[in-house]
Amino acid sequence: MFEWKSWLGLAVAVAIAVVAALIVIAFIALIVRGAARRREWPGALASGARHPFRLLIVLIAAWSAVTATLPDEEWRAGLNHTFLIAVIATAGWLAARLIAFAAGLGMARYRTDIPDNKVARRMQTQLALVRRLGVVIVAVLTFGSILLTFPGVQALGTSLLASAGLVSIVAGLAAQSTLANVFAGVQLAFSDAIRVDDVVIAQGEWGRIEEITLTYVVVHIWDDRRMVLPSTYFTTTPFENWTRNSSELLGSVELDLDWRVSPVAMRQELADILTRTTIWDGRASVLQVTDAVGGFVRVRILVTAIDAPTLFDLRCFVREEMIEWIQSQDEAAIPRTRVQTVTESPRPKQKVKEQAAHTDQIGLFTGTAEAEERANQFTQAIPIITQSMPIIEVDDPPAAKP
Repeated sequence: MFEWKSWLGLAVAVAIAVVAALIVIAFIALIVRGAARRREWPGALASGARHPFRLLIVLIAAWSAVTATLPDEEWRAGLNHTFLIAVIATAGWLAARLIAFAAGLGMARYRTDIPDNKVARRMQTQLALVRRLGVVIVAVLTFGSILLTFPGVQALGTSLLASAGLVSIVAGLAAQSTLANVFAGVQLAFSDAIRVDDVVIAQGEWGRIEEITLTYVVVHIWDDRRMVLPSTYFTTTPFENWTRNSSELLGSVELDLDWRVSPVAMRQELADILTRTTIWDGRASVLQVTDAVGGFVRVRILVTAIDAPTLFDLRCFVREEMIEWIQSQDEAAIPRTRVQTVTESPRPKQKVKEQAAHTDQIGLFTGTAEAEERANQFTQAIPIITQSMPIIEVDDPPAAKP
């Protein structure tokens, strides 16, 4: 009689288990292929979850065979622990793939390559964040489950649960900025402040939201640069969202022209220009004189387009066509700077004298009697007072005696 609990029996049992697992995998694959002929999602599911599912089936079958036929009891505990860790890791891998498949299936239902894609962009953003959150949660649970399979870690986990309050405070202080970005990312996804493919002005740069993660946002700038901003930037700093409610926009073209320009002729030319292009959506076209001071007249043209890039191209097109028309058809509208030179004639001498006399009568010491008296006090002659001095006679000194 064949002994199953032997090394030979173990090998045979493992081989049979693996073959049985492969048969089950082939049968399930056949069913999925049949379903994929009618719908698309079974094929996407098979391509995404094929490898972790097959590995999980083989591991479970091999584990069962080893547990039933292992001849050496000393090896049983170690092998069981190894298989348990492998099964938990593979199951986590499969769960992450299933979450990604479910999120991708939802994202495929909302296309962003259509004109009115506001709802689609919102769902794309939220589903992408849900997928990342689900994958992170599965990874954390898988890692924690593997750690709990070790007896020492179980005791450590009990003590950590007892001091969870202190641990949470320390962890919160240590990862304050990271957690703030994580919560900001969740807030951005579900508050609908920004969505994937939104046109924004951030840090003075024009670009599109290319990716929203748990901690940062990638902005694809118009010149193909990528600007990576923390999620907290969009929750704490004002920014412009050009596609918040719709992608349709209104733009302006301003021209400083000469006073002799004809706004009526410019309106007619604007209508002709817009009929020659397909990027104008036909919603609005306005030409107004918004300012007329100094030496120029400011003409503003307003046009509309379906989105920001199209509007930029339309504004450039209208500006170029208007410049071409002004140069060829209405040269009087070209801005000019005028300088007028004025030559003053010489004034007669009599007028100069009268003005000088009039000027002389205005002052502190002229014009009134009080001023004249004040002037006399400062300009009259100063009297010189002389006093007689007494004359003192002095006798000659006595002659020297011999």
